[in-house]
Amino acid sequence: MPIPLHTLRRQLLALSAAQAPGREFCLAIAELARSGRFAQLRSALPPVVYDELRTRYRHDPEAFIAGWEQLARQMHLGFVEHARLRLTSLTRLQPAGRSTPAWQQVQRALDAQQNDLLRTAFALELLDHVEPAVQRATHLRECVVAAPSSEEADRYLDEATRCYFYGLFTACAVMCRSVLEEAIKQKLPAQLTRLIRTRYRNAATLGNLLHEVNNNLRLTGIHPDFPAVANKVNDTGKRAVHQGLLAETEARTCLQNARRALELLLQP
Repeated sequence: MPIPLHTLRRQLLALSAAQAPGREFCLAIAELARSGRFAQLRSALPPVVYDELRTRYRHDPEAFIAGWEQLARQMHLGFVEHARLRLTSLTRLQPAGRSTPAWQQVQRALDAQQNDLLRTAFALELLDHVEPAVQRATHLRECVVAAPSSEEADRYLDEATRCYFYGLFTACAVMCRSVLEEAIKQKLPAQLTRLIRTRYRNAATLGNLLHEVNNNLRLTGIHPDFPAVANKVNDTGKRAVHQGLLAETEARTCLQNARRALELLLQP
């Protein structure tokens, strides 16, 4: 029986709505401002929020009151939805001089207490990722290797795979390059490691490493098919860094190539 994600979403929203403030909160601020009792907010809000609201109120009392009344009329959107919008504002560059919307002022006041609205926003966002992540996971198989690499390589692979699951496709390709860089360094014989450190001044890129591996296959003992597969990962990773965002299919192919390269590299 499939897990009813829509039911989880509905229950989460119901729990949040039961505790989230709304129309009454906004109307109360507007009424206090209209009736000259704005100072009563001092005891109910964190100082930094109160000071910001007071500055806006003094600058233009009529606009301040109208803004909060308008916000009260828009409460059908819900404070939870506003919290989700705030998450987006935290992940994007914001232009200087842009006025802070009233709902963000409320969010800041509430976040100073229990952060329940942000918890709900994150939970809803993660629920949105579940089904796409499940579908993406079906395209992968376990990466089985005959020899260990390093804890760092495992962590890089973990991050690359999770980036793919959650739709961070460009980051996935960048991490795929990192996992191969780390795995190659662990596989090289000592004399070649010293040569590479000297030649590239301890700053060898994946492309540099693959060039040296390809020229020293017999010395390294690495499978001859490895460089070709690893170069595909490197090409996609460089494109991700220098030429723009990647599509899902590009990230999936890059991740699959990285896993195949690891299987070829980590042979006994």
